[in-house]
Amino acid sequence: MTAMPSQTWRMLEQRMSLVPVPKGLDATWDAGVGLANRFVPRRKRFLRQAERILAIEKQFSELANVKLHQIAADLREIFRCNRDTPLDLERAFALVREVAFRQIGEKPFHVQIAGALALNAGCVTEMATGEGKTLTATMPVTIAGWRGHGCHVITVNDYLARRDAEWMGRIYRFCGLTVAFIEQQMPPEERRKAYLADITYCTNKEVTADFLRDRLVLGNSKGLCSSLLGKITTGSKTTDRLVQRGLNCAVVDEADSILVDEAVTPLIISGQAPNPEQIESFRQAADIASQLKPEVDYRVNLRYREVELTAQGETTLIELTEHIGGFWKGNRRRLELINQALTAKELYLCDKHYVIDNNKVVIVDEFTGRMMPDRTWRDGLHQAIEAKEMVEINPPKDTYTRISFQRFFRMYIKLSGMTGTASEASSEFWQIYHLPVVSIPTNRPCARKNLPTVVLTTETAKWARIVQEISQIHNTGRPILVGTRSVRASEQLSELLKVQTLDHQVLNAVYHKQEAQIVAQAGQRGKITVATNMAGRGTDIKLGRGVAKLGGLHVIAAEPNESARIDRQLYGRCARQGDPGTAQGIFSLNDEIVLRYAKNSIAYLKKRYSNTKNDISSSLVRGVFRLAQTRAERLALRQRKSVLRTDHWLDEQLGFTGGE
Repeated sequence: MTAMPSQTWRMLEQRMSLVPVPKGLDATWDAGVGLANRFVPRRKRFLRQAERILAIEKQFSELANVKLHQIAADLREIFRCNRDTPLDLERAFALVREVAFRQIGEKPFHVQIAGALALNAGCVTEMATGEGKTLTATMPVTIAGWRGHGCHVITVNDYLARRDAEWMGRIYRFCGLTVAFIEQQMPPEERRKAYLADITYCTNKEVTADFLRDRLVLGNSKGLCSSLLGKITTGSKTTDRLVQRGLNCAVVDEADSILVDEAVTPLIISGQAPNPEQIESFRQAADIASQLKPEVDYRVNLRYREVELTAQGETTLIELTEHIGGFWKGNRRRLELINQALTAKELYLCDKHYVIDNNKVVIVDEFTGRMMPDRTWRDGLHQAIEAKEMVEINPPKDTYTRISFQRFFRMYIKLSGMTGTASEASSEFWQIYHLPVVSIPTNRPCARKNLPTVVLTTETAKWARIVQEISQIHNTGRPILVGTRSVRASEQLSELLKVQTLDHQVLNAVYHKQEAQIVAQAGQRGKITVATNMAGRGTDIKLGRGVAKLGGLHVIAAEPNESARIDRQLYGRCARQGDPGTAQGIFSLNDEIVLRYAKNSIAYLKKRYSNTKNDISSSLVRGVFRLAQTRAERLALRQRKSVLRTDHWLDEQLGFTGGE
């Protein structure tokens, strides 16, 4: 493999986008600029430009394939040399639209073209679920591919990366471009070839991991320039082992999930560091934690997910560990071990935050419900949970390098994204990434009816009401999708449905392998599907024959999420492309989010409705749920900003010492 062009390596080292989060008056000014940006009439401009693109359709629809190939080659040369004009852009979009129709039988609608223009302009495009974001991306991605520096299309899982690359690949290849995809088990040589393609489909985890591996390959080099000089002067083959050719352009699918929900999730490259004595200390900590009493020896703060020992607890801990020795001799290490064990005991629950699969603790993604066998909690927490569950404890690993997704995606020279729910996070997209949000109208008017939220006093009453609703709607023949936040909740509802002899399918981290088959049937007449959040990402629920006349898909949210945006994702599973559908939330005063973020208000409501088992829905009660979500969203935003400031602090300190 020959060395990659040096002009592309500068992209890997560029730090233009790593501007610190503003503080004080600068932050106020930046927020004001972001607010003013919302009033810029981008949507109208893109819709008008889309009309002009549609107007030149005949210039391409009447041409033979050979002529289209020639025009594509001419446009590619123009964009590669950066000699393009707005007219060239419109002609290119019209060309790709015609190619899409000839290659895959789908021609982008007016609103899809507008969404593509927004992506090309470096915006986050909000398009409702089912509006065809995958096809929309082909137009700006083709332009990016023509420019010659590569374009990464980021998806949420390997299945979608492969599917979209193969599905849309016919369009790109017709336009003279190469396309590839990255999968988890792909060897380095194949990854290098995939990144050399004009367009590369991959997940956020894989592209970030490859970036970190390349950083490890560079080692103590001051940068790529010194590495290339070393190759010339000493014959070093360091650069030949790199797989990426730079971070030039990225189009992020499900941008709110990747750039917001998972923003501060650290991706870590680590290695084994076996320590039998340390492993035994985790088992001992789990045993000791089981002997400590809540509210007496320790207190749990659900809102901030923290556990704190009381003075009595510290005394008890000393008494329980004075005869052990080893790791337990030092006060600081003793407190760290027991805090991890108590955190694992109280705040990390089986079938919610993780599952036991093949006698191993496997993390469940909070936002998708999918299992993540390649990810572990850090700082000994994973081992503490393994000790709690009495499974084999894997030794903690030494961290070689790490980066948050938030920091990584800010390194791209050009970044854009698309999602069905972005408006709620528009201020954060601006503050963190300086990306404006453009909401694109639907191709057909949305026919979804959002029914009033129902609130019950207890979980038992809530599940009974959900089963009652399912039974009544099922009798009409309409399909039903029930969204839960955890594996445990989906299994609990499944048991209740079995008692009522209601045939149904369960889609969660345990049954993830059947996802495509289950989702394909979820819109058929009479189907009942109980699913965690995974059903809302990258999957398509199509209505069966005659279902639209019955009223379409009915969606029930069994518990509010920590962001109203995620609730809207679930509701967006119905009423796609003008189809009918209904959505409703059925909650209880014992749901986790209100217990964590509106504790005092919920205590008042429980006291007020202590003798009531019926629906207590009112503007006051619903307002408490909205308040809890608002507080959760604000806390999450503060945490993401804090991580970003820490990243910049590390940059400054490492830069001062001459490291990287």
